[in-house]
Amino acid sequence: MSGRGACPVRLHGSGFRTDPGGLYQRMRAEHGPVVPVLMEGDVPAWLVIGYRELHHVLSSPDVFARSSRRWNAWDRVPEDWPLLPMVIQLPTVLYSEGEEHRRRAGAVSDALAGADPHELRTVTTRMADRLVDGFCASTGTDLRQAYTARLPALVLSWLYGLDDDRGGEIASLMSTMIDGGSEAMDAQRALMAAMAGIVAQRRADPGADMVSRLLAHPAGYTDEEAVPELIVLLGGGNQPTGEWLGNALRLMLTDDRFAASIAGARRSAQEALNEVLWADTPTQVHAGRYAVHDVELGGQLIRGGDLVLLGIAGANTDPDVRPGAGAPGDRGNHAHLSFSHGEHRCPYPAQEIAEIVAVAGIEVLMDRLPDLDLAVAPEELRWRPSPWVRGVASLPVTFTPVPPLGEI
Repeated sequence: MSGRGACPVRLHGSGFRTDPGGLYQRMRAEHGPVVPVLMEGDVPAWLVIGYRELHHVLSSPDVFARSSRRWNAWDRVPEDWPLLPMVIQLPTVLYSEGEEHRRRAGAVSDALAGADPHELRTVTTRMADRLVDGFCASTGTDLRQAYTARLPALVLSWLYGLDDDRGGEIASLMSTMIDGGSEAMDAQRALMAAMAGIVAQRRADPGADMVSRLLAHPAGYTDEEAVPELIVLLGGGNQPTGEWLGNALRLMLTDDRFAASIAGARRSAQEALNEVLWADTPTQVHAGRYAVHDVELGGQLIRGGDLVLLGIAGANTDPDVRPGAGAPGDRGNHAHLSFSHGEHRCPYPAQEIAEIVAVAGIEVLMDRLPDLDLAVAPEELRWRPSPWVRGVASLPVTFTPVPPLGEI
């Protein structure tokens, strides 16, 4: 890697928890839109935080390719590297290229689109009510632990045809893997084994679920292909949706723009959800793309094989394209990159599923607990320290107790 000569930025530490906006601003001032960084273990990469530059990377798969087999730094990655699950080469829609990617992307999109949106909304509402029933008779709770981190897992379990207990186990393994700690690789192996069991069951006894639809698709998935694919879909749906819901609720509880309508309209929920995709997008940094050959990007020389990290949070807050955040008319702007862009963007059916879960999650909570209030001062809320994921560590709230629905 080579660049402007400035020292690389360490892509880990408390800055992402305390002041990511300030950190991106300093990166931009020192390095411009493309920043040399060091990941855990001082493994080098480039972080793209300019909106136009990131849009270009995502739009140019012939120059910035998806397969990590191109990476020129594999010799610097230890076997126990905590971020290995994020870059390890698996035969999935996430890492494939060309015709193979189109085959997989079509199958994945069709399998997701097979979920009836009306049924999905009904199921999500029922599961949200069930979760609220678990704490509504008290005077407060931590919404992250009791609600926002659990609702997407329950819905995805239903989509996969799983019961709540098995779905919870799968979701827990996925979170451990994505967090990138010392247990990440063990969690990945356990997840692969669990998903292999689910695929074998669906192959023998198909049902009206997403796993069965993927296995039956004309793309002709083998069991070995389906297992990692389904894990990728689970990872893309569970934790980001939970953080999206939690970040939107935090915004509605702390921002005066939403205070007047916090107990009400669907429009308010959708506006809050769109706002956090710009300001506090659940996926801050995503790995990644790999330069096919030497190329200049944002004033930096990217060598062939270099890892290019997608700095979604930095790009969404790029002052060159969004100088007036929160201004009149800004709430309708959906040009953020939070769902990525180009041929590897999040499939449209997946976006629709996530929005149904998030909107229903907000509406049910606000309808059931209309005087919901933050239990601490807004500045006391703490964010997770990860540079990869943006979400509050906890979201304590208070409210007037109400009886569970079954007791009304």
